[in-house]
Amino acid sequence: MWSKYWVAYITIARREILRFMRIWVQTIVPPVVMVGLYFVIFGNLIGSRIGDMDGMRYIDFIMPGLVMMSIITNSYANVVSSFYGAKYSHHIEEMLIAPIPNIIIVLGYVTGGIARGCCVGIAVTLVSLLFTEFTIHQPLVVLAVAFLTSFLFSLAGLINGVFANSFDDVSIVPTFVLTPLTYLGGIFYSIKLLPEFWQQVSLINPILYMVDSFRFGFRGVSDLTIGIATSVIISFIIILFAIALLLLNRGTGIRQ
Repeated sequence: MWSKYWVAYITIARREILRFMRIWVQTIVPPVVMVGLYFVIFGNLIGSRIGDMDGMRYIDFIMPGLVMMSIITNSYANVVSSFYGAKYSHHIEEMLIAPIPNIIIVLGYVTGGIARGCCVGIAVTLVSLLFTEFTIHQPLVVLAVAFLTSFLFSLAGLINGVFANSFDDVSIVPTFVLTPLTYLGGIFYSIKLLPEFWQQVSLINPILYMVDSFRFGFRGVSDLTIGIATSVIISFIIILFAIALLLLNRGTGIRQ
């Protein structure tokens, strides 16, 4: 039985990975180019006037956040577009009636999101070598946070795909929720610069914990406690995984 489940998981994951790899010019190259522009404009041009941030050059400060932003957006985008596409073409129904548990379907789609997020993250990191000094303070922290974050936003993308009823619905959450939270998640500034009230408000933003712990992994600098940050990420993963599984079990947005 478990061998059948393993084959099902590998089949779904392989399809999801090949899906974005076949069109790498559309899925991998654009975020790399965009982040390259961030490095040129915010890092070199504006950063030279801002000066140091947390004891390092501004371009070195924003580098981990830009990598994390790429991981977040691409993990999310891969799953939400793929899952809604499966709903739109009705082949998701074939998986739901197949003799495999829904947890395998969730893990298969999430694996594709993790793969794309990490591929883009690696590509962006390599591009950053053209602009910053490449140092890793805690490699295990970098790898763990990248994996957990891509896992989390792959789940979020799946949930968005479940509720989406049109292609417009696929872009609503990234545009009006994900993008603002990402830009306010400490990528371009340290929350220590904010007044006390706004520092406390910033703690509501889950992306802050991901960016901050990822920056600690690269630079050894953190505004928050790493243990708390990773606990927040893992807690969100557990919650979203349970929600995604519940939605599939109920057939929400699929069995009409």
